[in-house]
Formats: sequence, structure tokens, C-alpha cells
Amino acid sequence: MEYTIEITKSKNSRIGEVDFTNLQFGKNYSDHMFIAEYIDGKWQNCRIIPFGDLSLSPASSFMHYGQAIFEGMKAYKDEDGNALLFRTEQNHKRWNISAVRMGMPEIPYDLFSASLNELVAIDKEWIPTQDGCSLYLRPFMFAADEFVGIRPTENFIYCVITSPAGRYYSKPVKVLAADKYVRAFPGGTGYAKASGNYGASMLPLKEAISKGYDQVLWMDGFEFRYAEEIGSMNVFFIVDNVVLTPALNGTILDGVTRDSCIQLLRSYGLIVNETKVDLEEILKASKAAKLQDAFGTGTAASVAPISHIEYKGTVMELPAIETREISNRLKKDLEGIKSGRVTDKYGWISKVKSHISALV
Repeated sequence: MEYTIEITKSKNSRIGEVDFTNLQFGKNYSDHMFIAEYIDGKWQNCRIIPFGDLSLSPASSFMHYGQAIFEGMKAYKDEDGNALLFRTEQNHKRWNISAVRMGMPEIPYDLFSASLNELVAIDKEWIPTQDGCSLYLRPFMFAADEFVGIRPTENFIYCVITSPAGRYYSKPVKVLAADKYVRAFPGGTGYAKASGNYGASMLPLKEAISKGYDQVLWMDGFEFRYAEEIGSMNVFFIVDNVVLTPALNGTILDGVTRDSCIQLLRSYGLIVNETKVDLEEILKASKAAKLQDAFGTGTAASVAPISHIEYKGTVMELPAIETREISNRLKKDLEGIKSGRVTDKYGWISKVKSHISALV
């Protein structure tokens, strides 16, 4: 199905106000945004307008009951100046999984793809080309019924905003294994990219930062023994040249970057076990000098090396970054594929195509 998208271009671009040599993550926003509304059982009023504030009723139901989801994606430029998107189909698949779990309407692929392609096409010049930089894409959807009461929601708003961004982590990450707070239980929303999952993590994160750590390593909620994911990333460990990462058991996010890294790691001839990762065993491996690497993976973070892990009062220090051949290769290959510098053998990359914005 084709969706009509009305476009109102910004009269004055703000791109000149941005220092592209010193980009921070999530600080600047491009000139335009996409909006669509779900009313009477269908998506309508699709439009691209200048970036700005939304006008919402204080009774909008998402504010009271947290019915909201989001995705994270990135756009790059190749050497010829073409705008590129990475694994749009996979993000769309996960988007609808989240929507179903949160009792929200699914978005057809045609609409999801058009919203991204048309918006990036309009703001193509906002895509930074410096190493480690990209145009971050944030699709999100929230319940918009003007009703303070718990009931199935009928009206929703879908938006996409974009942001030129630098590295999410500028240095190796120190993580603190959770020992009392729980992110998710079986049967919950852990596998969905639901906003509330992150809201509940703010206090534990604040406490971790106060102790000198950058993020929380979430554990299972029964024994606080098995690793699940980091607050902003999936997590990997390498022990004796075997890669370990927590299995998808309904409590962690099915990361697009996670899946991409697993495929790349296996292409290197490595064994990758998606399994229950026992931190007691990781601790033993560390003491025996067999813990070769640990890193997080995510759209925002890419492949982020972990320097320290505290678990039950013991701090594991990982090897120096320059000695980590596997994760360094992984990051280089993944970022190379995204930007067109490395051959895409997997069909992950698509060039941005506009059917509307180029004509406006």
C-alpha cells in the first residue's frame, strides 16, 4: 500500500549552528521530523514537517501508563555521497514485535520504510562523515487517547526524528553487575523495546555511576548469577577463543547489532554460543587469565569494549584494548559495512530512495 506523505520544508536550516567536528550523542536534531496518526483503525495524516515541539493533551494516555515503544537506527554516507540505511527490515520486524507486546498497532513495512527514506533524503546533508559518526534515527510511537483510565488504547502517534551523532561511548565501559534490581522477568516486556524498560533502569544506573561505573550489567532476577544485557547494549564474552552471549529467552532484547555481530564472528570461524552466561564461570576464567574480551553491542554503541566488570564485590579487569584482535576486527568490519567501505555480503545495506521529497 502506498501512503501519501505531505511535506512542509523548513524555511531556515539550522545545520550551520552545529559543530560537526565535535558531535555529542543525542544533543542536536536535524531540520525535519515525520509524523503519522493511527485513527479509526488506520494510519493517516502522514507528513514531514520542520522539527519542533508536539502539542499534546496532558491527559494523553502514554504519559500516565507508559504505553510507548521506540527503535534506534543509523544512516551513513558512502564514498559516493549516497545515504545508506542498515538492516531496515530487521528493525521493522522488531518494531512490530514490540508493538504487539505493548498492545499497539503494527506499522506496515511500506510506511515504516517510507518514513525513514523520505526523512533521511530531505536531511541528507545532516549525515556526518567523520569516523565514528552517523545520523541517528529514532522512530517512536505512543498512545494518544485523551483519557485517564486503563483501557485498550485506540489512538496512537508515530514519529521519527534524526540526530547527527558522535560516538555513544568515548572510552571503554566499566559495568557493575546488578545485585538487587531486576530489569525483566519471563513473561514481561524485556524483549520489547518499550520505553518503560528504560525508565525503570534509571535509579540503578544512577547508583552505578555514583560508584564510578558507566552502566549496569543486568542479571537474572532469581539468582543474580546469569548475565542478561547491559543497560544500553547486548553483551558478549570471549573465553578461550569461544564467544559467549546470553540466549534470547524473552527477557533480553533481540539486538540487530547483536545478530549482525554473531554472523560476522561465525564467519571468522569462531564458535559462538548463545547460552546462559554464568558470571561465576566468567569470574573463574578471569582469575585464570582466560577471559580474553568482553564487549557490548548496540545501534548507538556499535561494538563497545568493556574495561572492568564488578560482580559480587570482585572487579574483573579486561585486557588492554589494543590486544583484543577479535572485537577490534569486528568493530572495523561492522562499521565498514555500514558505511560502504567493506563489501556487504549479507544484503544488510540499502541506499536511501526518495519518491516524494526529491520532488518537493
